[in-house]
Amino acid sequence: MESILERYERYSYTERQLVAADAAPRSWTLEYNKLKSRAELLQRNHRHYMGEDIESLSLKEIQNLEQQLDTGLKNIRTRKVCMRIYTKYFIC
Repeated sequence: MESILERYERYSYTERQLVAADAAPRSWTLEYNKLKSRAELLQRNHRHYMGEDIESLSLKEIQNLEQQLDTGLKNIRTRKVCMRIYTKYFIC
């Protein structure tokens, strides 16, 4: 009985390894395609933030881009003011 269980465990382990090995390439291919698409989107957005390749954008897309940039600038300026206040009162 013990030898039967050992053979069963060996067989089931081997089968699981084969199934996992077969599924891995498809999974990696899918993951690669997702990451590649995400990288392309991030690169396109970065170019837009830098003012490049905006000729193809619609008016609404340009307005959204402008709003995002304005929000970012407000956050940066707020942080800069906070740092100046902190430096003035706590460092000196």
